[in-house]
Amino acid sequence: MNTIEWLQDYYGECCNEDWEHTYGIHIVTLDNPGWLVDINLKDTNLEDCSFKRIRIERDDNNWVFCRVADKVFIASGGVKNLEEILTIFRDWVQKCDSERM
Repeated sequence: MNTIEWLQDYYGECCNEDWEHTYGIHIVTLDNPGWLVDINLKDTNLEDCSFKRIRIERDDNNWVFCRVADKVFIASGGVKNLEEILTIFRDWVQKCDSERM
């Protein structure tokens, strides 16, 4: 399953007739240029899962920063790093899920 399909499934699993109205997933462009991804973890099984901050700076156009703050996964990256950001989130979710088992 590709990352976008996985994210769609993740979003669908979070939707409970309340979460999607209050929280959600936001993907927007930055003017430097790049991407900003905010995925709200409140009222999900991830809200208490620890996340180690990620900072990758390859060059001015190839970079990724990820962190969790106030129960929100916040990530930004260069114009070609959206897939990498979403893969980092996916890998973290799968790690958290496996640790709960």
